[in-house]
Amino acid sequence: MTKERIDTNDPHVIPVGYWHWEGDLIQCDLCPRECKLHEGQRGFCFIRMRQDDQLWLTSYGRSSGFVIDPIEKKPLNHFLPGTPVLSFGTAGCNLACKYCQNWDMSKARDMDRLMDEAMPQDLADAALRTGCRAVAYTYNDPVIFFEYAIDTARACREKGIKNVAVTAGYINPEPRQEFFKHMDAANIDLKGFSEDFYRKLTGGHLQPVLDTIEYAVKETDCWVELTTLLIPGHNDSPEELEKMSQWIIDHCGPDTPLHFTAFHPDFRMLDVPPTPPHKLEEARKIAMEHGLNYVYTGNVLDPAGQTTYCPQCKQPVIGRVGYDITLWQLKDGCCCAHCGAEIAGVFEEQPGDWGSRRLPIRLHA
Repeated sequence: MTKERIDTNDPHVIPVGYWHWEGDLIQCDLCPRECKLHEGQRGFCFIRMRQDDQLWLTSYGRSSGFVIDPIEKKPLNHFLPGTPVLSFGTAGCNLACKYCQNWDMSKARDMDRLMDEAMPQDLADAALRTGCRAVAYTYNDPVIFFEYAIDTARACREKGIKNVAVTAGYINPEPRQEFFKHMDAANIDLKGFSEDFYRKLTGGHLQPVLDTIEYAVKETDCWVELTTLLIPGHNDSPEELEKMSQWIIDHCGPDTPLHFTAFHPDFRMLDVPPTPPHKLEEARKIAMEHGLNYVYTGNVLDPAGQTTYCPQCKQPVIGRVGYDITLWQLKDGCCCAHCGAEIAGVFEEQPGDWGSRRLPIRLHA
């Protein structure tokens, strides 16, 4: 069999770290898969490859497209509400979720899908030019394009642009420290709360994700929110939701926002029905009864489930319909206007007014 070759003079192909030798194999140490690679072989993620006794990232500066989104779409409800965020991703992924809702990008095995390109400085300049308050590394998972994401984050911070990771949190401890040092906010997918779910439906393991979540919340300055896509019959039992809620309380604290979002049939799970709205409401109720202060529903129209309530006086402080902010009852950029209790998050005096627009852009003509 002819081994694949890449052009290492291509500016989109760069040598990377986080690997070591295992005999005559290179082991990638970026994520818990720890792929062991022969010459000319790609890792599970597809975009990291061994050639000439070196590990290379093959998608540096290449993207499937650039879109300006509301920050609430990430979803982040407690980080600069109402502001626009420049979002992009690459190809590949280090998980194998059977229900992936971005499968056209995350499962891509064709670099031709990466039609747009932008080096880190280009992205920082574009965010500044378009009035975006942050850049989001999303759609597949920024863990696998680690170096591209971090270089972009550095360029953004030089211009006062924040950095947002939308990630499954499937990363090893050493690179995890480096990654979150450069992120200002993250939404981490807690896909389920059983090892069986992770093994069968994602091809991964639960504990590394829990370790990432706890590390990011306790050991970094990164603002963290969690999301669980509720899949009927797979991760929505009351028992599992109770265990998950209690773990979040015990390991992250009651002020960690949790989003329950609705599943729709996609990729290899077309035979599973969409999540009924009442299941989202039940999950939200369970999490709140366990003591979580900020629990939301998503992918459905549910104003009550998308409103932020003061945990002390129970009055609404941020109202939302979809991604639009309809009520703002914060004072001094952080406190409930009704009782003065502090609302956890990263807020300013007034919210942004981006609304629910989704605006694809081209960085180069």
